[in-house]
Parts: sequence; structure tokens; C-alpha cells
Amino acid sequence: TTRLICQASCLRPSNTKPKQHTMAAKVSKEIFIVAAKRTAFGSHGGTLRNMTPTDLGVVSTIAALKQANLDPSLVDDVIFGNVSQTAKDTPYLARHVGIRSGMRMDIPGLSLNRLCGAGFESIVTGAKNICMGEAEIVACGGAENMSMAPYALRDIRQGTKFPNDLNLEDTLWSALNDQHIKMPMALTAEKLGEQCGITREACDAYALRSQHAWQAAQDKGLFKEEIAPVMIKDKKKGEVAFEVDEHPRGGKATIESLNKLKSIFKKDGLVTAGNASGISDGAGTVILATAEAVKKHNLTPLSRLVSYGVVGVDPTIMGYGPVPAVNNALKVAGLTMKDLNQVEINEAFAAQYLACEKDLGYDPNIANLNGGAVAMGHPTGASGSRIMGHLTYELRRNNNKYGVGSACCGGGQGIAIVIEKC
Repeated sequence: TTRLICQASCLRPSNTKPKQHTMAAKVSKEIFIVAAKRTAFGSHGGTLRNMTPTDLGVVSTIAALKQANLDPSLVDDVIFGNVSQTAKDTPYLARHVGIRSGMRMDIPGLSLNRLCGAGFESIVTGAKNICMGEAEIVACGGAENMSMAPYALRDIRQGTKFPNDLNLEDTLWSALNDQHIKMPMALTAEKLGEQCGITREACDAYALRSQHAWQAAQDKGLFKEEIAPVMIKDKKKGEVAFEVDEHPRGGKATIESLNKLKSIFKKDGLVTAGNASGISDGAGTVILATAEAVKKHNLTPLSRLVSYGVVGVDPTIMGYGPVPAVNNALKVAGLTMKDLNQVEINEAFAAQYLACEKDLGYDPNIANLNGGAVAMGHPTGASGSRIMGHLTYELRRNNNKYGVGSACCGGGQGIAIVIEKC
């Protein structure tokens, strides 16, 4: 069948035997998410264009601490994901977020990069630190400002010779290209979609669903619980609160307008500007705490970490990563897809998302119910934090038990985290 062909192509060369990757674990201690906040996501070149990833991470972290009614001095570690160091202070991201959010000076900070899974990885790494006995409370998060991506002039630090036609490099475009396979991320989605039998019509229909689902959730106020306002200085209005995602077309999106868009990377291809995730800016913070810390500091557990899975896949079809990552995370927890009440998979591209939906085999009606990155945008380092925070609130709102959040990662990886409602 198409599904079997898809799996064989994506997971292994046809002439090798499948191997079970085991970088997955059931969380050995009771670890809870006790707060989750994010900024609204700004569009490319939009309202947040002058806010560094650190600025944005400070906003979400202070809001999360306030939500938990947690004294910053009680935090044992700060871990932040980020993909592109687009601002001068971004190399210091996690450390500066901790200091500027009121953490003690002796508390360290770790910035990490698992590409589009960096926000998820901050939670996995925080949980590992807790399980090792190194921490009781960890501030985990992700931040990205793609609008700030600079142009670079390479090969001149040691001087240049005459004549030399120097060319500026767009570092944003470079970050979206895998230099090992010489492919932009969109072409990996094209290849995966073709292998899995995904059509352009299905991609556009899914993109419309994402936009309209976001609009319906926005109209119902479902994002208010998770969004921390960013105060922006306006010359005319003074300080104004930025608290609504800026990228979505929402209810204005139509199937006709989506169908009219040309495929950008391949003639008669699947990927268009309308069914791919938006380039955007934002940050999110998730605070983890042990059962002992919850009791000691009177914290409110929102969800419990159950398990996680991280895996590598063929980088030319990197978008397939969530399939083995989710399956591995479920297996080590003793769960199956049927046990999940809700699924959140990052919408890097509609073609990529639909391929994962097809092979994982879950009911589409339990997935990405309030839209995803096609509508909201995908600030690469921050999306995992948004997804896990949103999934936590959704499980509680719908009185569901288990949910999984997942993303594909550039270079050919997948990451997934299973949580349980408290």
C-alpha cells in the first residue's frame, strides 16, 4: 500500500533490515509542568522585529513565574532552545534570560539547538537534569527572532584580494537549507509528500483548516491563558500590548486564494506560501517541577511528563521524524496511539504534516484542533514550547488524559513528548 511504501522509504534503505532506535525513555520521576506561557507570535518583519530572542524569552519567563506564583530564586536551572543566533545577545540567551528574569546569580543557563525541536529538547533536557538529582525546578523554553536574521559577508576576516566579487549571504535562507544534502527544507517536504501520496489539494485543504481553526480558537479566547502580552512602544499610542498572533490569515483565508498560489520550489509541486509554516518571531517558557517541589512551594501541577522520544531519519525527508519519535515515546510508556486523546504535531509544511498523520494513523479530529504553524507561524526555537504549553491547556480544557506533542527537525530528526493531564 501507499502507507507501507511511505514507511519503507522514510525509515530505512530498502536493502537493510530495520533497527529499533532506543533514544526514548519513560520519565522515571514525577515531573510536572506547573506553568506555561508564550508571547504572541509576530509575523516576519512585523511587530516583534526589534525584540531580540532574549527580550522575548524574558517576557515569557517572567509571565510563567508569575503564573506559578514562584519566587525566581527557587529555580535551579534555565534551559532555552534557539536555532539562529540572530541578535548580538543571542549567544548568551539562556544565561541572560535567567538573570533578567530574577534568578539567582549562581544559577546557570544552557542554550541548546535541536533545530525545530529545540523547544521540546529544552523540556527533555530539563527532565533529565531533574532525574539526575541536579534540580527540582527548571525553567525551560525557546526563543527565535527570524526577522533579525542578518546578511553576512564571508571570507574577509583575514583580508581579501583584488579582484574579489564579494556577495552578501542571507543567513535566514541559509538556516532553512541543509548544506549536507544541498536541499532547502521545502524540497524535503516535496519529496516526503510525493512518497506518501499527498496531493496539492489535500495540502491546501489542510492549510485552510489550520487558518480557520486558529480563528475559531481566537474568537473563543482559547489562547488567552497561554499568551503573555509583550509591551511595545508606539510613537502615537505610547505602550501597547501585543497579545494576538500576527501571522494568521484566519477567517479571511479561502480555498480559492490558496489554490491560486504557485508552488515555489518545484513545478506543479505541493509547497506554497499558503500551506507552509510562516517565518515569524516569538518565545515560550515551560516550568518543570518535581512532586516534592510542588508540595513544598504550593505549586499547581498542570500536566505530568510521561515519556519522550528522539530519533534520526533520512534528512531528505526530514519531515517524517515525528512518526518514529511518537511511536518510540508511546512504546516506552506502554501506550499506543489509541490511548492518545490529543495530538499536536508541528505544521512545518502541510505536506509533511499530512504524511505523518497518514502513517501514525490517528483520527485527524484529535489533532491540531486550534490550528498550528501554517496559521500561527513557526519561530523555529520557540515552537516546541508553544506546542507543549498549548497541549497542556487543551488536555485540561477538554478533560482528556493523554496527549503528545511532536516536531520534525532539520537535518532529519524527530522529537516527541507524551504528557498526562493532572
